[in-house]
Amino acid sequence: MRGEDVTKVSTFILVGFPTAPGLQYLLFLLFLLTYLFVLVENLAIILTVWSSASLHRPMYYFLSSMSFLEIWYVSDITPKMLEGFLLQRKRISFVGCMTHSLVCTECVLLASMAYDRYVAICHPLRYYVLVTPGLCLQLVGFSFVSGFTISIIKVYFISSVTFCGSNALNHFFCDISPILKLACTDFSTAELVDFILAFIILVFPLLATVLSYGHITLAVLRIPSATSRWKAFSTCASHLTVVTIFYMAMIFTYVRPQAIDSQSSNKLISAVYTVVTPIINPLIYCLRNKEFKDELQKALGLGQTSY
Repeated sequence: MRGEDVTKVSTFILVGFPTAPGLQYLLFLLFLLTYLFVLVENLAIILTVWSSASLHRPMYYFLSSMSFLEIWYVSDITPKMLEGFLLQRKRISFVGCMTHSLVCTECVLLASMAYDRYVAICHPLRYYVLVTPGLCLQLVGFSFVSGFTISIIKVYFISSVTFCGSNALNHFFCDISPILKLACTDFSTAELVDFILAFIILVFPLLATVLSYGHITLAVLRIPSATSRWKAFSTCASHLTVVTIFYMAMIFTYVRPQAIDSQSSNKLISAVYTVVTPIINPLIYCLRNKEFKDELQKALGLGQTSY
């Protein structure tokens, strides 16, 4: 390969959703409304939890941390999409590309929430002994630290890869696979490191979640009353639904067969877990939670009783 054909790029171009100009404005409006809705609903959760003394409990601490993560997550992706739709500015720096690490954080945080539900159902009398505020803080801190650590390791290995030819990424945000497809030098080490890190951060939290729900299922089945069994299971049904949606999207994105592997399907599935799930997660967690809805109404001034 000639030396002049090899280029070490510092910026990438996000192709996004190539459509007619009129449809670009429609997509801009759609994603803008979606983004604003995500911000409002997750900010409402955070403010309600922190302003209501009755919600100062581990479960709601994890829930507000998840809402903070959702806000950060969509703010990392959606504004760049909106800029591309409206102004056709689709360039992103290499460092900006590599800071997309919050999926890793969500994996660990979901596993932490599964542990919280396990203790609440299997060891209710020792709940506040086993799940202390200090432990909650450590688990949330570990979730974010693990995400950023993985991002730094990926940057270190991928920064040694040389890119040549086009720097256009056929995606609406930076992902490892489309980036490595632009490499013209050996990237086997970076690919191996990415695989190992993905395995660790996806499989181990998933294993912890499955083990937690395995113990929860056995504990619920031992409850003699059908009403009590349903009440116990309903306390973790919302979290289980969110976990299922999240990992199904991950599996279809990264583990699906080559026969159905295409950039269009990849972008569509990625849109589910980057834009759609931040909308439905708060709804799943909160609409079924009467305690939270009552506190939200009080915070909005809708639950005041007249004397």
